[in-house]
Amino acid sequence: MTRTLIVVEHRRDWAPYAATSEVITADDYLFDPACRGAGPGTRVINLCRGYRYLSTGYYCSLLAEARGHRVIPSVRTISDLSRRAIYSLDTAVLDERLRGPLTVESGDGDGPIKVDVFFGTASDPRFRELARQVFETFAAPLLHLELHRQDGRWRIARLRTLSLNRLDDAQETAFAAALERFSHHVWRRPRHRRTPRYDLAILHDPDERLPPSNARALRHFQRVGRGLGVTVDLITRRDYGRLAEYDALFIRETTAVSNHTYRFAKRAEAEGMPVIDDAASILRCTNKVYLADLLETHGIPRPAGRILHRGRRDDLAAAGDALGFPLVLKIPDGSFSRGVVRVAAPEALSNAAAGLFAHSDLIIAQQFVVSDFDWRIGVLDGEAIFACQYFFPRGHWQIVRHGPGGTVDEGDARTFPVAEAPQHVVHLAVRAANLIGRGLYGVDVKQAGRRALVIEVNDNPNLDAGVEDACLGDTLYRRVLESFIRRLEARHRGPA
Repeated sequence: MTRTLIVVEHRRDWAPYAATSEVITADDYLFDPACRGAGPGTRVINLCRGYRYLSTGYYCSLLAEARGHRVIPSVRTISDLSRRAIYSLDTAVLDERLRGPLTVESGDGDGPIKVDVFFGTASDPRFRELARQVFETFAAPLLHLELHRQDGRWRIARLRTLSLNRLDDAQETAFAAALERFSHHVWRRPRHRRTPRYDLAILHDPDERLPPSNARALRHFQRVGRGLGVTVDLITRRDYGRLAEYDALFIRETTAVSNHTYRFAKRAEAEGMPVIDDAASILRCTNKVYLADLLETHGIPRPAGRILHRGRRDDLAAAGDALGFPLVLKIPDGSFSRGVVRVAAPEALSNAAAGLFAHSDLIIAQQFVVSDFDWRIGVLDGEAIFACQYFFPRGHWQIVRHGPGGTVDEGDARTFPVAEAPQHVVHLAVRAANLIGRGLYGVDVKQAGRRALVIEVNDNPNLDAGVEDACLGDTLYRRVLESFIRRLEARHRGPA
């Protein structure tokens, strides 16, 4: 059962607030065997008077991490806040958030303006979005900001933690409200008839036009999870500061190194959480230049191709001569058929390449392989779990056709039991996926008789209700969730 502990340096520090069995002293936490033996996943709010290096507060966070407990602030946050030279690298980004609430006309002079941030909230409505983002960056319970205007721009001049025992009446009221809100939404969970073993967060975007899992699939994950003792919560990009609440993260929105999905994966890994997609898989799969070189290096059959550089214009014509027409040009980080252009004739090659070179110094030219469909083989933990044929919309050559005004047209799909799919296609897909890692991948393969060619490896394959689950049903969702359970149990067992 998940347990929450609120650690204070002295009992009297909690005197202004309601008594609760969750509150213990730092001495209890450090030396009481019951606290030391609290299971992994125990949540700790460290409200010690200070976090100076090798102080009591520092050791509470340090030993919490050693015990596998989820603690705020973490030792990393404590270290980041210890010197302005370190935290100013992050506050420089946060300074941009001051442009909206603070203007020359706001009447605040040159400051300083003082802002308290308690569990990611601020009482001044102008700074509520800033407070949320400060907490995402520095997850500490009690923070104090000083804002100054320098060279006509507002900046975070100072950032420090506050001590619980030094709050005034107004701050105590604000702290109590913030803790109640934070505890209600984050630390305390609804009770179920069966106590969940683990809490899994699924990161999704409810407004995404082509999500990797449709709403029905997400509901299936939640339902199947309950049967396995796993509480599955749907979170969005705004929940970055809540990530430490969970035991594991499953990313179910389109990934990119340049957006928040990669940041979520990195944060989850820093917290010691199992995560799919892991950051390395996102990095490797979302760049087709990397994939092309990786597949070639390891002798994985794929369509003939060339990597082209913006500054090597002669290579473009040579690629056309070598690959023939039509050929396909791709930017490295396109997804869902975006950033891919079919070039029908030599005279169109230069203009098509110029359009893609505007987005990337390197692009890929690839032989066009004629087929009626693409195989998509789902691979989890080194094993194939589904096999689908994705067909093309009528009159189109990709599985997704993007139309004017953001409209999309997808082709049909047909799902097979893995044992009934061509085994040379399945084996090739597993080989390719294993070059990336041991996560969840979707490998696209073209088949022509006994000839099979890997098109790409996707780190964020579709798991849609009605398509990829057509053969396995609930077993598909169960296998994914059981993968997380195995990872969590292995982490709790520790090294052999």
